[in-house]
Amino acid sequence: MDAFEEITAGYATEGGALELGSAVVDGAVGTAARVRLPLATLNRHGLIAGATGTGKTKTLQLMAEQLSAAGVPVVMADVKGDLSGLSRPGAGGDKVSKRATETGDDWQAAGFPVQFLSLGEGGSAVPVRATITSFGPILLSKVLGLNDTQESTLGLIFHWADSRGLPLLDTKDLRSVIQHLTDDEGKEDLKGLGGVSSATAGVILRALLNLEANGGDTFFGEPELDPADLMRVEDGRGVVSLLELSELQGNPALFSTFLMWLLAALFHQLPEEGDLDKPKLVFFFDEAHLLFADASKAFLEQIVQTVKLIRSKGVGVFFCTQLPTDVPNSVLSQLGARVQHALRAFTPDDQKALAQTVKTYPTTPHYDLGKALTTLGIGEAIVTVLSEQGAPTPVAWTRLRPPRSLMASIGVDAVKQAATSSPLYGKYGQTVDRESAYEMLLAKVAPPAEDAPAAEAERPHRNEADDSGLIGQVLGNPAVKSFLRSAGSALGREITRGIFGTGRRR
Repeated sequence: MDAFEEITAGYATEGGALELGSAVVDGAVGTAARVRLPLATLNRHGLIAGATGTGKTKTLQLMAEQLSAAGVPVVMADVKGDLSGLSRPGAGGDKVSKRATETGDDWQAAGFPVQFLSLGEGGSAVPVRATITSFGPILLSKVLGLNDTQESTLGLIFHWADSRGLPLLDTKDLRSVIQHLTDDEGKEDLKGLGGVSSATAGVILRALLNLEANGGDTFFGEPELDPADLMRVEDGRGVVSLLELSELQGNPALFSTFLMWLLAALFHQLPEEGDLDKPKLVFFFDEAHLLFADASKAFLEQIVQTVKLIRSKGVGVFFCTQLPTDVPNSVLSQLGARVQHALRAFTPDDQKALAQTVKTYPTTPHYDLGKALTTLGIGEAIVTVLSEQGAPTPVAWTRLRPPRSLMASIGVDAVKQAATSSPLYGKYGQTVDRESAYEMLLAKVAPPAEDAPAAEAERPHRNEADDSGLIGQVLGNPAVKSFLRSAGSALGREITRGIFGTGRRR
């Protein structure tokens, strides 16, 4: 059996599959040697890696198109804005025709259903949010860049707020609770549970301030995104949810951490499914190195647990990054599919990463992987996946098919138009600021009824610095402290926390 025959046999499928491309051996393309990724194994997760400019984004686009066509919803981070073209038919051309012919693809231009989302306000798409309460202390610590001690303290703060029935919806709610727990009466409230030192509280408050300065405060609040809105199917095609970075480029960690919050929320909501013919949803984590950079031990343990357990819920996860070494071994070992674009080996560190990458692939007599990984062309990748029987497929140098949608941005104006006409815009377009911890505390020293209208008229123009001083006065009021001590309501007890310490009210 020659190389093409071995690859053809290894990637043969009985059920549905994503058509990635055709195998290349000794520079020749075996058009009939199709390299496929079975839909039934997508919940075993995967890795898409490669240096900048090697074609990773187009691979994401190719896979998202076929998943949508198969009726599988997709969630993707559109970091550079290049993926908005998924919503429009491709332009074609000589290069596309040549690549389609080489890979045996009967190429036809096609657009796909896309909903454009952005984290918080200020972007061009539908704003989506999460509450501080549901985000949980572990994920929030990752966003704020806290160390293990500070993360532990934040967990204590969440526990206290939960037990007192104080909803933490946005950043000002969290600030008010932290300030309370650092005064004398607040320390008494925490007696027996530990305390919140002024130094640690100061670090957390400064981190919150930096988050707000980078636009993160518009992300935390309500209405909170319902993960079910990411699992829509239109006319038999899965909807592709594109999350733009937009105003949060100063805090990209929030972007990747938000996706982990979504996975945790889906894990809580979705029923056990076992092995399915195709996944119910596929996540693509672009710039995955941001998720793991400086990750605490607790955070990393929860990622591993989520990746392991979400499989049984019918959800597939693909991590996308430049180097496989960006992904910890404990996570990498859970990824059944590998699509590796070209690597650069210009420095000793690059060469070490290359050697480590080669060791993660099954042995093959057909390629010198160390050489192949540095000589791949644009739109080519070294591929191995899990077959329908669960065994690794032969390693295949693959010339990837061209996407059928537009391989360019559709522009900000077109994104805005699509977003405002989306059914999600009416649901998430406007921020709702209902009563929460901040307002509940201030209500205890509200002005007399006859003065309330005037106070309400001035409220939109309040100064946050003045609020800070006022909160201190409010929290020092004996009536407020009495209220806090007796606020162990059923509301607080209904907050349950699971993976990542996330919590959702029932």
